[in-house]
Amino acid sequence: MAIRQLSETLINQIAAGEVIERPASAAKELIENALDAGATRIEIATAGGGKALLRVSDNGSGMDATDLELAVRRHCTSKISETLEDIRTLGFRGEALPSIGSVARLSIASRRRDSTEGNEIAVAGGKIVHLRPAAANPGTIVEVRDLFFATPARLKFLKTEKAEAGAITEIVKRMAIAFPAVRFVLSGSDRTTLEFPATGDDHLARMAQVLGKEFRDNAIALDAEREDVSLTGFAGVPTFNRGNSAHQYAFVNGRPVQDKLILSAIRGAYAETIPSGRYPVAVLSITLDPALVDVNVHPAKSDVRFRDPGLVRGLIVGAIREALARDGSRAATTGASDMLRSFRPGFQPNVQRPQGGWSAETSPSRPYQQPTHFAERPQASFEGLSTPTAQAEPQPSMSPATPESITRYPLGAARAQIHANYIVAQTEDGLVIVDQHAAHERLVFEAMRKALHSKRLASQVLLIPEIVDIPEEDCDRLMQHAVELAELGLAIERFGPGAIAVRETPAMLGEVDAGGLIRQLADEIAEWDTASGLSARLEYVAATMACHGSVRSGRRLRPEEMNALLREMEVTPGSGQCNHGRPTYIELKLSDIERLFGRS
Repeated sequence: MAIRQLSETLINQIAAGEVIERPASAAKELIENALDAGATRIEIATAGGGKALLRVSDNGSGMDATDLELAVRRHCTSKISETLEDIRTLGFRGEALPSIGSVARLSIASRRRDSTEGNEIAVAGGKIVHLRPAAANPGTIVEVRDLFFATPARLKFLKTEKAEAGAITEIVKRMAIAFPAVRFVLSGSDRTTLEFPATGDDHLARMAQVLGKEFRDNAIALDAEREDVSLTGFAGVPTFNRGNSAHQYAFVNGRPVQDKLILSAIRGAYAETIPSGRYPVAVLSITLDPALVDVNVHPAKSDVRFRDPGLVRGLIVGAIREALARDGSRAATTGASDMLRSFRPGFQPNVQRPQGGWSAETSPSRPYQQPTHFAERPQASFEGLSTPTAQAEPQPSMSPATPESITRYPLGAARAQIHANYIVAQTEDGLVIVDQHAAHERLVFEAMRKALHSKRLASQVLLIPEIVDIPEEDCDRLMQHAVELAELGLAIERFGPGAIAVRETPAMLGEVDAGGLIRQLADEIAEWDTASGLSARLEYVAATMACHGSVRSGRRLRPEEMNALLREMEVTPGSGQCNHGRPTYIELKLSDIERLFGRS
């Protein structure tokens, strides 16, 4: 079979299959062109989910007739010259407009800012229909109609109009976060108008527009640098989480990306702080030398490749974990609103709820400020809290009068224990309700985690070893990791073919249900099913142990024990959520309480 040169139209249609996958892809390319042209106002209109109509208008630098003719030709661009080592624009391939023109009806009307007249070019199915003078405001209007009319097979793979319109909305949101100084308006016959007014240099205000105003109150500022790679942005507190990863935004040198390395790093940074099936909210901006990142991996330009991926991952994980340790102990402010909502008629709980470069100068105001007098905090001990006692009477346990100065602490002064499980504390401007088991579980886990990185955990020898009967294969798995378990203060040995003898348990756990702990550890090791599984997951094991050794629901606490627990929570990283990601406390401001009684 003879080899022949493909036509220009067919070449463009083939390229369009990679560059323009759906209407949202076309919207992304057109918005990028507008931003590269210096636009400060971009309006997007759609119909039929972008399939019938997609119009992008901007007030950028505009084009003259010569530029318009070249713009619809493949590989014509004003953004790069001879090298791909220093790409500082969103677009650079010169494929978007000719690709769109080859599969749709494309028209571009544009006028330079210093010109008195504009021009218009029309392309249909890859062929130029006309190029002529036209009335136009300074800037450019690109109109795409009947997308994929020239390649009808592609239409069969598109989703519903609503789904396609939603994908365009997501593109606009990502662009809006990346460029807060630009005003975005999204409208059309298939949607309600969505507007993001410009916020200048206030990135957090723009994020609040896109992610909701609650993000401002639940975000922690990030600002870190490692070997000329800088990371800025905001990460949500662990208890401010969502049911999918759609609220995670990443930008590399201002370019919105959906990079697997970055998303994986976010997951790793929040490990053990968010329950399974829930996702953190984060907006990350990575800035580095363009020569150290390849943005030419795919025509859609949503994937990137870093020259040193380990460095970037380490920077993200380290920065988020440091921020969470510094400021992530507070509970999400949405806890109070959820509580208030539960009092409304017809409330139904959400069954999917868990059971259990930008400057940091725009960091949100913290609901809790670290007190300057922590050195003066009461020194009451709660070392004995892990020892279970008999079931308490159901009446509330009332705290005697406490010095009013204690209410100045972030978690206030303990006033009562109700249902032998919840501590009610009074703060200067509201009250806090603490789940004592979840809170103490987190404190024990953090103590175990800290000890893991310094020395072997202290253990207590059982007077009579506890014998735990489990299947033989579980015994084999546990004994393979006896050395690692001993590092955590859990000494075990084989006791026949189907039993394990527990001789020592971690001292910090107090009395512990050794049988339940051994069985759960056996199940977890079986699930990991690797010889090195436990050594790579010692912190997970520590979390399991912490759960078995924490203050149980139903344990009555003395007032000094309750206050000691509150003070330890205030200085313990991650104390706003337990090891399973559930909140450990909820705060109600006086304004929230007054709303309940209709006083505000």
